Amino acid sequence: MNELAENLGTLLGGKIVQSEIRLGELTLTVAPQHLVEVVTLLRDDPQCQFKSFIDLCGVDYPARVERFDVVVHLLSPYLNQRIRVKVATGEDEPVPSITGVFPGADWFEREAYDLYGILFTGHPDLRRILTDYGFEGHPLRKDFPLTGFVEVHYDEQLKQVVYEPVELRQEFRQFDFLSPWEGTDYVLPGDEKAKAN
Repeated sequence: MNELAENLGTLLGGKIVQSEIRLGELTLTVAPQHLVEVVTLLRDDPQCQFKSFIDLCGVDYPARVERFDVVVHLLSPYLNQRIRVKVATGEDEPVPSITGVFPGADWFEREAYDLYGILFTGHPDLRRILTDYGFEGHPLRKDFPLTGFVEVHYDEQLKQVVYEPVELRQEFRQFDFLSPWEGTDYVLPGDEKAKAN
């Protein structure tokens, strides 16, 4: 891994913002404008050959200025290694699409757009893929309400799907799943018998 990190540091130079080895995998953080170039080099360089696109996902950090991370996972059958490429982006800052390098990234970029609202420039068909046409918001953002904005049901009288504001049938509750037998400083009645044996 260290040899690969040094090799990529030489090849990519200033295009790498950060390079670290964590959990046995190399993670490269790059600026958004260099994403396509870096991913292309990782695929085409004879010493790397990261030819298998595994995944592209979003991560939400609402407290940061650049709120989202776009994370690309690639596999090199040649090296039998994985690599992670991360790009930080803001809410209204688009990330270049890598569908020209890995056509299989199409669905994953649409999913990141639909669930997080991450924009991709150069994507051939960037539209919602998992939520409904009139869906408001992006459900995997950490500030998205747990109940959503609207609820949907089929109305037998109108013979159509009806959208209505969310109506909670009971108050939202937080449950404490800590067992009464764990983490207590007091002895429950009957426990003294179990400890005596």
